[in-house]
Amino acid sequence: MRLTVLGSSASYAGPGQACSGHLVEGGGARVLFDCGNGVLANLARVADPLAVDAVFVTHYHPDHFCDIYAYQAILQYAPEGPAPALKLYTPPGLADRMKLLLSERGGRSFDAAFAVTELAAGESLRIADLVVEPVLVDHTEPTFALRATAEGVLLVYTADSAPGERVTAAAAGADLLLAEATLPEAYAGAAPHMTASEAGDLARQVGAGRLVITHNWPTNDRDEIRRIAAEAFGGPTEIAEELATYEIAR
Repeated sequence: MRLTVLGSSASYAGPGQACSGHLVEGGGARVLFDCGNGVLANLARVADPLAVDAVFVTHYHPDHFCDIYAYQAILQYAPEGPAPALKLYTPPGLADRMKLLLSERGGRSFDAAFAVTELAAGESLRIADLVVEPVLVDHTEPTFALRATAEGVLLVYTADSAPGERVTAAAAGADLLLAEATLPEAYAGAAPHMTASEAGDLARQVGAGRLVITHNWPTNDRDEIRRIAAEAFGGPTEIAEELATYEIAR
């Protein structure tokens, strides 16, 4: 399985960055985990957006789905005509909320562009031979971590989450743990997010093979974030950077 970072930034994008978005390839499938602002520009550098099989949106916050509107344009308004509907997996009710920004015509276009399925905790979804299991975590309700299995390996994406039992259960057994670390250490517990040390502790607790830190606040010192997370984890630790690619092995 392969992971390519398309957006690593939390809430707003820093210089040269994009918000949450990750391309996952494995089991004959190519899917996006989140599609925040700026993600499609980076996707187009590594893959044809029309060759993506599905998009998973983890929760209601716009830095995780804003480029869905740009994706709608790609799918519906190319000179050669509309593309087939793209599978879009969202928390319950999110697709309807997305359409509130659109005109009546835009809403019809949205319905033609996407084949929407609502996520449910513990109900696995299969795209070719890639299996994705959504697991509820502690952020806004509902927020889903995503467990992706293919080719004998497991990638876990925490999405946005506070530390706790839910995200620990979601991360169990990860060969690569893609974990958020939004908060500076001094702000631990101030919002439902993790610090670098909490992300590192999570990776250590679940015995992850590798830790990649994402959803970094743009003004955080990324070298320091990596150092703190690595110290807490005691294993291979990297900071997600746009267009970085990771081959996932057991």
